[in-house]
Amino acid sequence: MRFCFLVEEHYRNDGMPLDVVRQLSEWGHHVDVVRPGGSLLDLNRLVQAGDHDAWVLKTVSGGPGLGLLEAAATVGLTTVNDARAIRPVRDKAQAAVIAAHRGLPVPTTWAAARWEDFGRIPDVHYPLVVKPADGSSGRAVHLVEHPESLALLGAELGGEGLLIAQPYVPNGGLDLKVYSAGGELFATERTSPLHPHHPHRERPVTLAPEVAAVAAQVGEVFGLDLYGVDILVGPDGPVVVDVNDFPSFRQVPQAVAKVARAVLRLARTGSSWPSVATVPAQASAAAPAQASAPGLPAAVGGGA
Repeated sequence: MRFCFLVEEHYRNDGMPLDVVRQLSEWGHHVDVVRPGGSLLDLNRLVQAGDHDAWVLKTVSGGPGLGLLEAAATVGLTTVNDARAIRPVRDKAQAAVIAAHRGLPVPTTWAAARWEDFGRIPDVHYPLVVKPADGSSGRAVHLVEHPESLALLGAELGGEGLLIAQPYVPNGGLDLKVYSAGGELFATERTSPLHPHHPHRERPVTLAPEVAAVAAQVGEVFGLDLYGVDILVGPDGPVVVDVNDFPSFRQVPQAVAKVARAVLRLARTGSSWPSVATVPAQASAAAPAQASAPGLPAAVGGGA
């Protein structure tokens, strides 16, 4: 088979996905690596039906690669993940609306273009986790203990564009990262970036059934095949706090072979993009109540 991997400059020396490229090549497949933003591209020649069996994207949030992947999908080429599934999880505000509407267990979510507007959220919802709507790799994620602490972050948050805020989910200081490669789920446990003073820990763990069910639902809701989901186990059970397309798959045993096999399978069979008929809107019994702050529009639930 023939593949086109869109690998942006940020990942030019990254193990994932370049190790997957090498694995596919060793298995006898032809792989072209294109670096959007790092070279001159002849778009008419690049996006030609029949030249590649599938296009695969590894890009930063807001990078140029997603537009190319969407162009390839528009002319009928197979993409991994499905191009329609990626942009909704890149925009955390959009992901919040979709996640809540589809019944995923997510925190209450507020969005604001100015960090000062979060000061209208009643004190009862603090501490808050505040982050950019287009953030990635933990950039500019902050735990805000009290309303007056917002001003201390103003200089950093002021240039980040649209922001989201969610009530902090009480937990033991450990995040669960669940990875999915073509339907197979794997879990790792690591110290939360919101608890930098805790001893660092990162290791594979057994996936509890209730967490696995939530992680699988994330893939169904967003139509993702290669993805990672950050889950916190709070007082009311698993809570989704972030979703990423094509993550690092860190600490997953034999990750390169697993991801390469998933890419091959998806190139042959297509993606799991959902339809309205197969993913009905519903209120999940596991989802925490979506609180509306007095004097504010009804809060939109979301966890990405």
